[in-house]
This record gives sequence, structure tokens and C-alpha cells, in this order.
Amino acid sequence: MYLTSMVFLLLGSSSMLMMSLICLYKSTGYFVEWEIISINSNSVVMTLILDWMSLMFLGFVMLISSMVLYYSGGYMEGDFNMNRFIYLVLMFVVSMVALIISPNMISILLGWDGLGLVSYCLVIYYQNEKSGAAGMLTALSNRIGDVAILLTISLMSAYGGWNFVFYLNSICGEATMQPLVFLVMLAAMTKSAQIPFSAWLPAAMAAPTPVSALVHSSTLVTAGVYLLVRFEPAMHGGLCSQVLLLLGCSTMFMAGLGANFEYDLKKIIALSTLSQLGVMMSILGFGLPDLAFFHLLSHALFKALLFMCAGVVIHSAKDYQDIRMMGGLVKFMPLTTFYMNLANLALCGMPFMAGFYSKDLILEMAFMGTINYISFLMYVFATGLTVCYTARLVYYSVTGGFNMGSLHTVNDESGLLTSPMVLLALGAVTVGSILSWLIVPYPYMICLSSYYKSLVLLVCSLGAWVGYALNLGSFLYILNSFKYYKSVVFSGSMWFLPFLSTQNIMHGTLLNGFGVYKMGDQGWFENKGGYNLHSHLMKSSGLLEKMQDNSIKIYMITFLFWAVLSIVLL
Repeated sequence: MYLTSMVFLLLGSSSMLMMSLICLYKSTGYFVEWEIISINSNSVVMTLILDWMSLMFLGFVMLISSMVLYYSGGYMEGDFNMNRFIYLVLMFVVSMVALIISPNMISILLGWDGLGLVSYCLVIYYQNEKSGAAGMLTALSNRIGDVAILLTISLMSAYGGWNFVFYLNSICGEATMQPLVFLVMLAAMTKSAQIPFSAWLPAAMAAPTPVSALVHSSTLVTAGVYLLVRFEPAMHGGLCSQVLLLLGCSTMFMAGLGANFEYDLKKIIALSTLSQLGVMMSILGFGLPDLAFFHLLSHALFKALLFMCAGVVIHSAKDYQDIRMMGGLVKFMPLTTFYMNLANLALCGMPFMAGFYSKDLILEMAFMGTINYISFLMYVFATGLTVCYTARLVYYSVTGGFNMGSLHTVNDESGLLTSPMVLLALGAVTVGSILSWLIVPYPYMICLSSYYKSLVLLVCSLGAWVGYALNLGSFLYILNSFKYYKSVVFSGSMWFLPFLSTQNIMHGTLLNGFGVYKMGDQGWFENKGGYNLHSHLMKSSGLLEKMQDNSIKIYMITFLFWAVLSIVLL
């Protein structure tokens, strides 16, 4: 089944990429509309937008999905519910396709909610307490975005339709539509896990690794970025852009700092994804949607490759995810180690690899723009921290001493696990330059001093040295001492966001909500609302029934009532 799905998605990916190139070459796009029902002045229509951007994103999603499905055949081998897992992954892809090709807010909600529902099913796949808690955190965080989309639909109904592509340049620029833009930004921030909704992304690592490779590279977490890329003309230059810039930079810095104190292999890569999402969001705040989309595509390939490598390592290393239990894997897993280092170099922005073309351009445009001092410092530190945690990860897992004990089966023998990496590794090397020729055919005019131009290279080199060299020496023992305990806990716990997102909600918001529900829906509202109306109707119908029973008492009472009333009136 996974082979059939893989072939189907691979064929779909190649056809979508070809159509995208045709649309890009001819500068055309197709808008397909089907009216389902018309209510007053509002018409409910099913619409599809097929332009170079949606088709190219579809091609990348299908390519990564096909590789992940093939990879799942080896990773989930022997799982009792493997067919269920494949169906869930395919449902995830279908939801993402519905989101990508929809310019209509109602059909976007279908894909948006589909992503949230299927992601919950995948996060709780292993059905233990930790997975259940992570799934609930994921679902509750994404529900905020779902409510924001629903409110957006209600606001857009004032304009006679929900096809936002018609209103971006005309109506959405008005001050009256700023609440709508804010709601869309809120929805995108929940789905793309920006501060203060960042806690669910590392928690969602409770899902199987193939899910992480798909969800946290090209589908779920990038849905918010893609929606904001479409909505960017409405946000341009407003307060929302400034808020997005500040929160994106904060997320980027916070995730990079947290990854340097994390020991869970999958959580380190998840925090890396969070950091790159912050880069995309912050550059959207600058008003450069093309660069955000460029980084989204190039990041998807090498991040999926990195998750696949992590899955192979975890699968071989007796299912350990702690990087301190690994070490020296280059001697036993040379092929996986090669792919892992390739993905890490692309992530760090190694010159002439995929991440370099998008990330370097983003940093140079940010340095050249009217950026505030705090955002500038966050960009610089986050870039250095990215290389720092990558070098730390390489030291602990790939090089260093072998810490797995004598009973181990670490090898690269599974072709089902290593074969899909070939295509993604090729993409991690070449796709950056190809996309830069396609998406950015005209050169950006960048005027920077030699200091700013060399700053990125300097910060990356310094980060690599800090991440690798300091973990060799006694610096680690100094950090682990009680003297710096509070600082390490604060930095390594994502600024306490997981605690604030779980304990506070459970003991505060949800309990208060339950009290309101008991007092309101099941209390006063029920007594004075539906139940009260029901009792009145029953009494009234009983009175009418008695009046229609031809009872002499009723007639006598009615006669006396009218007689008294006529005497009083006369």
C-alpha cells in the first residue's frame, strides 16, 4: 500500500512541478469557481486557485510525502496498525492540498481543520499518557487558530463573499479591515507555533518519526506561513507587520537558545524547525513574501532529510532519543551520517547549498532594511545559535565517544530507510540555486558595508566553534552546576512556555470554563431558557387541550369572564 501511494504521489509531484514551471514561464494562473448555494447576497462557492505558487508548493508537498511513505514502509514495519498509519498520512496530505489550492476562506477552513484533526490522531498514535497530553496540547493550541478563521469568515461575509484574493489590494487595505488581518495573523501564528503558541511543536514529537518528517517540514507548520504569504498585501506596512516581525524574531531566538540545552534528538530538530519558522515569519513582517516562500520550500527538503536521518539513528540505537547515549555513529552508519551532515550544513547556510540561497538573502535584506536594534540583535544571535546547536548535535551523535554499550545493532543495512534520502539529499544541495533562478529571476539590489556583509560568516564560524569546542571541555560542567541552574532551566525550557501552556490552562482556564458551563449552559440558561420555554409550551398546550374537550366548566368560566369584562367596560 505504501508503495502504491508513493508512486501515485511521485507522479503527482512531477506533474505539479511541470505545471508550475509553465505558469511561471507564461505568467499565468487559473481560477476555477463552482457555486454550490446562494443565500441572500452571499454565495457559497467551491474555488480553486492554480498559479505557480500553489502548484510549486503542491509539488514539494507531494514529493516529500512520497518519500516519507516509502520511508514509513521500513520504519513502521511490524506495526499492527500500519495501514491505519498510511491512511492517516494520506488524509494529512489531502488536507494540505485542500488548504494550498483554496482561495476561499470556507474551503481553507476544511483543510485547516483537517490538518488539526489528523495531526491530533497522529500525535496520539502510540496511545500512551505522554502522547495523549502532547496531542491535547496540539489540538487546543490549534483550536485558537480555527476560531480565528471562523471569525474571519464572519467578518468577510460583510463584503458579499469569502474569496480573499479579490479583496486583498482594495478592501483589506482599509483601516476597518485591520481586525480581519489580525485574526488571519493569529490563526497563522497558532499553526506555525509562534510565541506564545510555541509549546505544542516540540511536544508533537511524540508522534512517529515519519510523521515528524512530513508534518514539521512541509505541511502542518508551514500552513500558517503559506496563508500569510497569500494575505501579505493586506498586512503590508501596518501594525500587524511590526508585531509579526518582533514575534518572529523572538521565536527564532528562543528556539535557537532552547535547542542548545536540549538532549532529545527529535526535540532539537523540532526547535530548529521552530527557529526557521521564526525566520519566515519575521521576513513576512518586512513585506517580502517571495523570500519567505523561497525559504519555506528550500527548508522543507533538508528538514525532512534531517528527520529521516534522526529516525534511522533512533531506530538503530535501541530506540534511544537522548544524544548523550549515542556518539561515534560515523563508524557504524556512514551513509546516514553523510546525509545528516549534508542536511545540517544546508540548515546552517553553508555556501552554495539549499539553505544558503534563501537564508543569506533574507539576512542581507533584513540588515539592509529599516530594522530596529532589538530585531537586528535577535537575527544575529539566532543565526549563530543555529550553527551552535548543529555543531553540538554533530559532536554528541556523529563524532565523540561511542556510548551505546556492547549490545547494539547500529548499521545502514535497511534500504527502505536510506533509499528515500537520496532524492532529498540531492534537493538539499541543488534546489536552493534552482529556486533562486526561478522565484527571484531579477537581482535584489543589496548595498551593505563589508562589516555587515561578513557578519553572517563571522557569526556562523563563531557559533560552530562555540557549539563544538565548548562541549569538549569543562564548560558543560560549569553550566550544569547549581550556580547557573536557574539560567539553564529558563533557557532550556523555551522560556517556560510549556508550563504556561499546560498547567495554567488545566488549572485555570479549563476549570473556570467548566464552572461557567455548569452554571450557565446547565444552570441558569437551561432553567430560564430551553427548559423554561418547554414547560411554558407544555402548560399552554395543556390549556388548549382542555378548552377543546367540550367541557361545560370551561364554557361557564369563559362566559362569566366575558360577562364581567363587558360590565366593567360599559
